[in-house]
Amino acid sequence: MNNKPKKALNQTLTKMVPAVLTALIATGLGFIALYTSPVPMVQDFGKMLTVGMIISFIAGVLILIPILFTRDHFFKKERVKQKQVKLNNKKGDRFFNWFTNKLILMKWFIVLVAFISAGFGIWADLKAGVETDVEKFMPQDTQELKDIHKLREILGSTDQISVVYEAADVSSAELLEWVDGVTGTVKSEFPETIIDTRSVTTALRQMNKGEFPVNQKIEEYLAEMPESQKKLLINEEGTKGVITLSIEHLEAEELKGFIDDLIDYFEGEELKGVDTTVTGKAVLDAEMVTALTAGRYKMTLLGMGLVFFGLLLVYRHPVKAFIPLLPIALIVGWSGGAMFLLDIKYTPLTATLGALIIGIGTEFTILIMERFYEERKKGRNSNEAIVVTNRKTGKAILASAFTTIGGFSALLISDFVILSNFGLMTLINISLALFSTIVVMPAILIILDRFVKIRHVGENELPVN
Repeated sequence: MNNKPKKALNQTLTKMVPAVLTALIATGLGFIALYTSPVPMVQDFGKMLTVGMIISFIAGVLILIPILFTRDHFFKKERVKQKQVKLNNKKGDRFFNWFTNKLILMKWFIVLVAFISAGFGIWADLKAGVETDVEKFMPQDTQELKDIHKLREILGSTDQISVVYEAADVSSAELLEWVDGVTGTVKSEFPETIIDTRSVTTALRQMNKGEFPVNQKIEEYLAEMPESQKKLLINEEGTKGVITLSIEHLEAEELKGFIDDLIDYFEGEELKGVDTTVTGKAVLDAEMVTALTAGRYKMTLLGMGLVFFGLLLVYRHPVKAFIPLLPIALIVGWSGGAMFLLDIKYTPLTATLGALIIGIGTEFTILIMERFYEERKKGRNSNEAIVVTNRKTGKAILASAFTTIGGFSALLISDFVILSNFGLMTLINISLALFSTIVVMPAILIILDRFVKIRHVGENELPVN
């Protein structure tokens, strides 16, 4: 009976599975940061990533490993094929040996260039714009979008902002005079943005031949006003009213600036006893800009912090907990630089890239680090250990990255810009994660190896983490 499959199974369960489990925990901690986003769709995305990751791990341990063991234990391969596989492996091994030895010689140069370029990327990322305009997300040649643009040309505007005012009695003469005043002056205050304004006093003027009615007529006109029209302007209790502003279609940053100015204007014009609130879909869009801009940095930093403390609990060594995060920090910087160079704005999807980078990249770096210290415990020096690590584990990571790239490539053909941009940036980030793991991580491991004391296997004392 062939014992090689049993030996391979034992090594997989005792060495690879714990390493993958550690990477799984770190990845999950990175994805938890998505739950803190104020955007519900980002929270749901994080939940589904976590669920999918757990299912993948369970399937790998309970389904894939038994299938591979069954294949190797009960089905013998043809010798010709075995020889061909060994020949191909030797060619690949020679390349990885040569490649890794070159990396060792250039380790300080690699680290220096990596951190400088990542620093530039972080600087560029701070200048990146945010896109929340739904019209920019959808296919630009659809008939529905063309209809919206045609309607906007006819009406002058399809975007509105509502200013809700509250008081004990919004139908009082004094308050209605105030409403009539701000309904007219707000348009002259923002002539380039506000196209038209409408309130209950607009209807009263129409009923009184363009003039604002006096006290007694106000009550008469309000009583005569059709209920279907009246309820759009003031509520049944007479405690709330609304001023509707038709505005130009603005980009996200411009819209946010206009809303801030509008809030300041109404605060300055506010009548005693009256509270005003600027609201509407446009305000929600502007709030999403703030949420995505500030939220993505918070998610990234929180994700890295959670991963660090999680690894600190596992390894009980700050340097070992910190090492896997260094290449991830580089990828975050490079990703921001790529978005700047490609002129891609952040969207609700691309805002999740920081946490996604942490999740995907941490898995790669942990597997490399685990194998490196496994080789160090066998008695190899740092240079020898990293050569073996890149040769053995590097090929597996390379295959994993390529399959992930293949899966996300399907998003590139989507007609929706938001999906195609997300797919493109995900492919770039996975490629950067692969580069950082195979090229930069070995240099970091060798440089920081002096800070991690290793006991060789066979010594009386247990390995020191």
